[in-house]
Amino acid sequence: MVIGTGNGVRVRFAPSPTGGPHVGNIRTAIYDWLLARGSGGAFVIRVEDTDQGRKVEGAIDELLDALVWLGIEWDEGPDVGGPHAPYVQSERLDRYHDVIATLIENGAAYRCYCTPERLSEMRNQQQRDKGQIGYDRLCKSLSEDERREREVAELPSVVRFAMPSEGETRLDDIVRGEVSFENGLVDDFVMLKGDGFPTYHLANVVDDHLMEITHVLRAEEWLPSAPRHLQIYKALGWEPPVFAHLPVILAPDRSKLSKRHGATSIMEYREQGYIAPALVNFLTLLGWSLDDKTEIMSSAELTKTFSLERVSRSGALFDAEKLAWMNGHYIREMSDEDLADALLEYWGRYPVDGIPGSPDRAVVVKIAPLVKERLKTLADAAPLVRFFFADQVRYEVEDLVQKRMDVPDTKVALDRALAVLQDLPAFDTESIETALRALAEELGIKVGQLLGSIRIATTGLKVAPPLFETLEILGRDRSVSAVRVATEQL
Repeated sequence: MVIGTGNGVRVRFAPSPTGGPHVGNIRTAIYDWLLARGSGGAFVIRVEDTDQGRKVEGAIDELLDALVWLGIEWDEGPDVGGPHAPYVQSERLDRYHDVIATLIENGAAYRCYCTPERLSEMRNQQQRDKGQIGYDRLCKSLSEDERREREVAELPSVVRFAMPSEGETRLDDIVRGEVSFENGLVDDFVMLKGDGFPTYHLANVVDDHLMEITHVLRAEEWLPSAPRHLQIYKALGWEPPVFAHLPVILAPDRSKLSKRHGATSIMEYREQGYIAPALVNFLTLLGWSLDDKTEIMSSAELTKTFSLERVSRSGALFDAEKLAWMNGHYIREMSDEDLADALLEYWGRYPVDGIPGSPDRAVVVKIAPLVKERLKTLADAAPLVRFFFADQVRYEVEDLVQKRMDVPDTKVALDRALAVLQDLPAFDTESIETALRALAEELGIKVGQLLGSIRIATTGLKVAPPLFETLEILGRDRSVSAVRVATEQL
């Protein structure tokens, strides 16, 4: 199937305010955005809030915040408006009611007055009979008098679509290929609920048509709903959009990804220190690939190369280790200043013990290159650098004593190091390294032994950023003071 190009391509991302932005729906948004941007088309945000009972306050704001953080911008939506406003379904009820009236008038829909008790008993009987589960179309066969009687009595009702009982509904899906559904196996589903709100089946069809959506990308779990939607299009004489049902995202054990496998919310990954470009890259590759070898791709590269034809039918495995590797790669590619800014923003958003509320940016810029190679996430930085901001570091005194050294040897070495650091004409990385290497040779000990003791004294860490650069950033006064405290404890 050839996908349209140019300004004719219009895609929508239609989240429901029922929870936070999880991995699956954000991937759909990314695919929508890539398709729109790569074709010069439009990306529309539409809020599907017709299920009022499950509405979670603030859910849409959180989702839109996630998209902004990921760098995904939209052309039309509830916050920016557009020619097809409003973009919130609860504000579009008049449109759905107009369509319902049309469908009832042409015989494609009917009111159903069955009580919940009757429907429950009907389903129980179908289960006992081991027959097909679904509405038995009792109200479809009501006479005009019977229908009028129920209307006069103002009995509660819903509106159901009258599915054809014979034949097939065919879907030419970009990802799945041609899929056929037996009409007789699809029951007369509800389109308008008793509260006057449409179901997903009606609302998304009406809005996709009125908003001129050309391509609908959605999770494969919606594939069984396709015959319902295509039959509504047919009953209204509307041309359906192109459909692409995206593969499910699986956990490493090939089960459906869930909380037990780790974070599923995009904002949780943000809190864990993952950065936006890495997540966009990683999520795009969950079900799509350029080839069998390319893994690192910028948003610009993804926009240029993305196509629905290369989306896989098979479920995509969510590999957390690969995500961490990819995130580390993106961190290492950042400039020192960009990494510093990312750390400052991260610590400001997610405060960390030992990191001040407003660290000196100039200091963080100096620190960034020292830890860059060791980071997989932004969260990895704090344990490595918090000593830079501490008045006094903490450690076990015995850690000052290195292998094949005793306490007297260590005290002598630190006393001499103290004098050397105090007397250096210039307190820079090169001068510090030259002096301390010479001191180790003079003392007849290995350089690693001397530096190990100084590292504990100044950072409190056995594994820390490169020592000579660290001492320069700490400065002479702090470095000398820390070594002096260490000698006094031996």
